[in-house]
Amino acid sequence: MSGFLGIPLLVMTDSYKTSHSFMIPEAKKCIAYGEFRKGYDGDKEDTRILFFGIRYIIENYIAIKWTKKDVELSEKFFATHNAGFTPFPFPKDLFIKFIEENDGYFPIKIEALPEGTSCHVHTPVYQITAENEYAPLVTYLETLITMIWYPTTVATLSRRARDLAEDAYQKTVVDAGNTTVDSRLHDFGFRGCTCIEQSIIGGVAHLLNFCGTDTMSAAYYAQFTLNNGKPIATSVPATEHSVMIAHKTEREIKKFGTGVFACVLDSFDYVNALEKILPSIAKQKVEAGGFMVLRPDSGDPVDSVLKGLRAADKLFGSDVNGKGYKVLRRAGVLQGDGVSIKAIKDILDATREAGYSAQNVTFGMGGGLLQKLNRDTMSFATKLCHITYADGHKRDIMKTPKSDSEKISLPGEFVVKKNKQGVPIVYPKESFPENDPDNLLKVVYDHGKICEWEDFDTIKKRVANEWPVLPRTYDNISPELKVKIDKTIKEIISSQQ
Repeated sequence: MSGFLGIPLLVMTDSYKTSHSFMIPEAKKCIAYGEFRKGYDGDKEDTRILFFGIRYIIENYIAIKWTKKDVELSEKFFATHNAGFTPFPFPKDLFIKFIEENDGYFPIKIEALPEGTSCHVHTPVYQITAENEYAPLVTYLETLITMIWYPTTVATLSRRARDLAEDAYQKTVVDAGNTTVDSRLHDFGFRGCTCIEQSIIGGVAHLLNFCGTDTMSAAYYAQFTLNNGKPIATSVPATEHSVMIAHKTEREIKKFGTGVFACVLDSFDYVNALEKILPSIAKQKVEAGGFMVLRPDSGDPVDSVLKGLRAADKLFGSDVNGKGYKVLRRAGVLQGDGVSIKAIKDILDATREAGYSAQNVTFGMGGGLLQKLNRDTMSFATKLCHITYADGHKRDIMKTPKSDSEKISLPGEFVVKKNKQGVPIVYPKESFPENDPDNLLKVVYDHGKICEWEDFDTIKKRVANEWPVLPRTYDNISPELKVKIDKTIKEIISSQQ
């Protein structure tokens, strides 16, 4: 049996999806697409998104054989799913047909942007095509595919944090390309996830931008499933409050004197630990050749970091770099409590104003990275955009709610191509030849066949190359598509009279 936790894939969708095949007009072809309609957290001054995660969905939920056993199990469920515990309609005959004729693989084609593509809102990130008798099934798997919102939103959030770190490095670090920027944001989110699967999907999305993580489920999956065994993520030994309070005194922490070692210091009294406990162990760490990371875990984030920087400066010493900022000797501060995009910016600004280089500070983000976001954070949606009726009449369609213009969708079948500035622009497909090699929307699934995926290193390079050159905002709708939008809206208005 296909499925997850013993649940057949047939019911891996919203209830109403199973009834739609009886409602959609008889058609030869139906096309739907997915897009993000807003910048991160509704930001209108930066509408870039970092697309990622389609491979996980395709490999684990789409490119899976359905079986007649799945249909039998689902039929038992549908028999009592309707209101009043009556039979709920579902397209059993269509399911049996493609199980027999297409070896059990769902009969649609999915095109998607390459993993790690940087683009703006309203760019179709995937396009679904269903034809002939299977045309009504075009959005049956929408619920699953729409879940691309999660890794893309995490990747975008993480990248925006990277922007803040790189900007601070540019201002305060002599070698702005210093590789330590790769470890400025550490994933602390595993324990806050709703399930193991979320930790993997979200944790891997973060690793597009940074190498630091404590979410080993994601690090392992990225290394051995996505990157041919080549490592991409690291962490360091560190204490937690349970370790600190297990000792009679914090001074008894003796392990890991060499290498990088992080120590939480506010189990009892952060200021006392900085002023009285830290001096007694700093000498030991320095003599052992270690690099000590001081970790506050409560209080005001900005104040806690500044106190840690000043205490470390007093104990370990510092050197002033060529840009006039202090670089601590063999010590740093890690803020892992209450971290958000705003907190990162505030801390980095305060660090600079206090005369310290950004390379002295690292951040750990838990719930803020993997949990405090949802589908509305960047307003993701999948919508039908084209139908070819049974009589051959073609119609481009769109959603145009008068009460909410931000929920407008795009009409037609699409091609996404980069302009001379490297910005992905959305065009009507009929403007270009079939199988245009420059079309960024590539086939990733076609009636059971899947593409050859790029390794994770290749995707990370794409992110590093594309994101920085992308303008923060851009009108990415081509003139040709704007003409089609205007024409389609006029047709809709006329039909509603």
